[in-house]
Amino acid sequence: MDQKDVKIVNQDEPVVPRTNSEKEGISNRLKRIEGQVRGLQKMVEEDRYCVDVLVQISAVQAALDKVGYQMLERHAKMCVTNAVKEGNGDEYMDELMKVIKQYSK
Repeated sequence: MDQKDVKIVNQDEPVVPRTNSEKEGISNRLKRIEGQVRGLQKMVEEDRYCVDVLVQISAVQAALDKVGYQMLERHAKMCVTNAVKEGNGDEYMDELMKVIKQYSK
């Protein structure tokens, strides 16, 4: 199946809603990342050494990747699994594979 043939399942809400604890954990991680990005902006404004800035960029990318993989894992274990049980597994599996391809570029 060609990537452009994959239909994205549009959901207004997750198939399996996130718990308050999950939302809080992800939100806290993203707030920390936001702080790291602000720190990067300050480093550039202060004309800090390129290597120091690059190391911090790498740290931000790693932190975002960690959040992304956490979201992918949760989606696979909860939403896709639930969709399979309800008979909608093919659409959700195709969507999951498409987002994994996109994410891993």
